[in-house]
Amino acid sequence: MNVERIAQLINQGEGLTTEFKKAGEGLPQSLFETICAFLNKAGGTILLGVTDDKNVAGVNPEKAEQYCKDIANTSNNPHKFSPSFLLDAQIVYFQEKTLISIFVPISSQVHRLNGKVYDRSVDGDYEVKTDSRLKEIYNRKSTYYTENTIYPYLYESDFVPGIIDKARNSIRRARTDHPWKDLSNEEFYRVAGLYRKDISTQQEGFTMSALLLFGKEEIINSALPHYKTEALLRRKDTDRYDDRETIRCNLIDAYDKLLAFINKHLPDKFYLEGDTRISLRERIFREIVANMLIHREFTNGVQSSLIIYNDRVETKNANKPHYYGNLLPGYFEPFPKNPNLANFFVQLARAETLGTGLRNVYKYSKAYSGSDSLYFSEDDLFKTVVPLPEWGDPRNDSGGQTGGQTGGQTGGQTGGQTGVKLSDIQEKIVNLIKENPKISRKELSENININTSAIQKHLEKLKQQGIIRRDGADFGGHWEITDKTEETKPAMSEKSNQ
Repeated sequence: MNVERIAQLINQGEGLTTEFKKAGEGLPQSLFETICAFLNKAGGTILLGVTDDKNVAGVNPEKAEQYCKDIANTSNNPHKFSPSFLLDAQIVYFQEKTLISIFVPISSQVHRLNGKVYDRSVDGDYEVKTDSRLKEIYNRKSTYYTENTIYPYLYESDFVPGIIDKARNSIRRARTDHPWKDLSNEEFYRVAGLYRKDISTQQEGFTMSALLLFGKEEIINSALPHYKTEALLRRKDTDRYDDRETIRCNLIDAYDKLLAFINKHLPDKFYLEGDTRISLRERIFREIVANMLIHREFTNGVQSSLIIYNDRVETKNANKPHYYGNLLPGYFEPFPKNPNLANFFVQLARAETLGTGLRNVYKYSKAYSGSDSLYFSEDDLFKTVVPLPEWGDPRNDSGGQTGGQTGGQTGGQTGGQTGVKLSDIQEKIVNLIKENPKISRKELSENININTSAIQKHLEKLKQQGIIRRDGADFGGHWEITDKTEETKPAMSEKSNQ
């Protein structure tokens, strides 16, 4: 959370979705009542270290990190919260004071704290004590959020083999001390909101979220026969397509497939953030792809699509709109359509905390394309338009075009400076490695349209000539352009900033 947003919240004061709490001597007892109420009502932001009258008192800087750990552990404790909902608090700084910000999304489930249900009004938190009011909350959640639909005959054997370990390993890599790391699979499913019991019907089992995250393709399509995502390239043939991939698999694998399609057809650009080179393509499109997958209304028969044109990328997916119109950073309240799916992708480090991703897309799009004419439209269909730079098709026959203005110079300059004349195919290989150092031999083969054994021969020759080298094993390693190409970097940097 940035300084401007903190100032805006403090200026607005407490309300339905904003709460201030002192934390001078430790976490206040009422903190988790507010968290429970926010989960059950409309979500919101809690600022620790701010008093009710908007005075910024701060928290003890030496205890702030422990407070954040305590918040995560308590929200993830099923003996305190039922069902649990893992929250990540952030340490922020404002007016030379240390604060803690806790963003609590609205949940698709009804939560209890120590056996009690809390709700929220503009006047604060209150305990729900009547059956009629409790039933009203359950009905509101069940009619709006379909991700919690229970499939009592869905079993672990219906999941893709190895996908649970893949997901859990990703979570451990993202955060070595993650509260989920030592849970049994059964505990993992429950705390992640993927296995639940409906107390009104007494049904128990895996949810639609679990099916979508882990299910085998045939099992997903037996429950949701209309579910699929179309990825299309429309550059030369805009009436049909130049390339197409129809994706019907689970969301974890779908994320990888969509990003691979993006990487295959969109070049990256040389860009420094401070002294560190970052991938603008990755920063922008990981958010676009995650948004497509986790904020979709899966009971709607409209298919999702991602289409790459010459000048833009367009996406659309079925939606249950919270409001209607265009979304701009700082002018909307983030609202998850599938809170459990969204939270799971955050834990996988495949999405940012709700609301942050859209701001990142705006932040990096101008540097990537030279345009800030982004378009996010909230309606019955959620639509996104991301402008693209004016560069050639990265798969056409001119090696100099690969990677756009940034990477297109690399191959020719490399050969000239090392005294080695590169073939057209070798230039293309160098350019593709420059774009994506983790590119595989199979991906090189698909991009250049020659078989993998031929790719291997060219790679070996480039290594012998000292043009490239391999760092690490085939799996998990990456390619490096050698220091002989360092003289090309100023030229690329200048070119990329035009």
